[in-house]
This record gives sequence, C-alpha cells and structure tokens, in this order.
Amino acid sequence: MELSVILKGLIIGLSIAAPVGPIGILCIRRTLSQGRIAGLVSGLGAATADGFYGCIAGFGLTFISNLFIEHQITLRLIGGFFLCYLGIQTFRSSPSKEEAKIDGKNLWRAYISTLFLTLTNPLTILSFAAIFAGFGAGNTNGHYGLALILVLSVFSGSALWWFVLVTGIGFMNNKITPHRLRWINRISGVILSGFGLIALWSIRFSSGG
Repeated sequence: MELSVILKGLIIGLSIAAPVGPIGILCIRRTLSQGRIAGLVSGLGAATADGFYGCIAGFGLTFISNLFIEHQITLRLIGGFFLCYLGIQTFRSSPSKEEAKIDGKNLWRAYISTLFLTLTNPLTILSFAAIFAGFGAGNTNGHYGLALILVLSVFSGSALWWFVLVTGIGFMNNKITPHRLRWINRISGVILSGFGLIALWSIRFSSGG
C-alpha cells in the first residue's frame, strides 16, 4: 500500500512540475546566470508549493482549496504583476563579468520568489485536483500516515524534476558566452512578462467582463 502511494505521489509531482512554464523559464535562466545552486533552490521553492497543494488534496482540506479558488482573481492579479516585474528585471539585467556571488540572502530570495509564484497560480490546485482524482490518490481513507507519505512523495517527485532540469542546463554553462546570456535574459524576460500579461488578461474572463 505504501509503495503504491509513493509511486503515485512521485508521478503526480513529476507531472505537475515537468511542463515548461514561467517557473521553468525562471529556473533555467537563473541556472545559466547564477549557477546550479540558485537554479536548484528556485526549483525547490516550486516543489514546496507543489507539496503544499498535495497536502491540501491528500488531507482533504477542501476549505483551503475553496479559499484559494474564491480569491483566484486576486491571486492572478498579484502573480501576474509579479511575473511582469520579474520579466522586466530579467530583460534589463546585464551578464556579470564575474562569477555570481551565492549567499544566503540571494538563495532565500530565489526560493521565496518561485514559492510565491507557484502558490499564486490557482490553476495549479485545479491541476492537482484533476490528477489526484485520475490516480485515485486523494483517497487515503483518513489515514494521516498515508496522506503524509503521499505529500512527501509529491514534493520528492517535483524536486526530482527540478534537479534533473537544473543539472542538465548546468552542463551548458561553459558554452554560454556573455553575448548569448544577454539574449537569453532578453528572451526569458519577454516570456516571463508574456506569462504575466496572460494571467492578467485571464482576469477579464474570470470576472465575467
């Protein structure tokens, strides 16, 4: 039983994390510009949010999911503007001529930013609900031990994806010249801002305007 729950959780975590969206673009860019540690910490921020949503589904905390869904317009507004801000900052950033300094403060910001962006995306919890229902993973019959195993497995599956992605991208660091990195920053900035504008534009339809 435990093995089945672990496998389901790992698959769910991988399924949620793998599609390349704004978080993926952000982690790739940070890996190339700041190194693997920054990219991995950014991915762990997203994995923590995935674990949080897995906790909601695994423990049947519908009142929390309903709260997020009820305030989805506010969440999209905050997340959309934050993505636009990150996009502009990324577009304007210039490649450093020196190796990026990795300290606790910068890593904490990298972690919090991806955690915040993932939590402010209401579609994530809807995706979790659909996938959990498809796998029958949410049915732990009130066994909190199994629910906890499921949550940890979801987090591990998501974290595994970010580790693989960041490690793979990290091998490209030596091949990235400052000129190429400048263009990567610009392209990433445009994509991030695009995701932000899409989130803001979707508010119009959510509100029925």
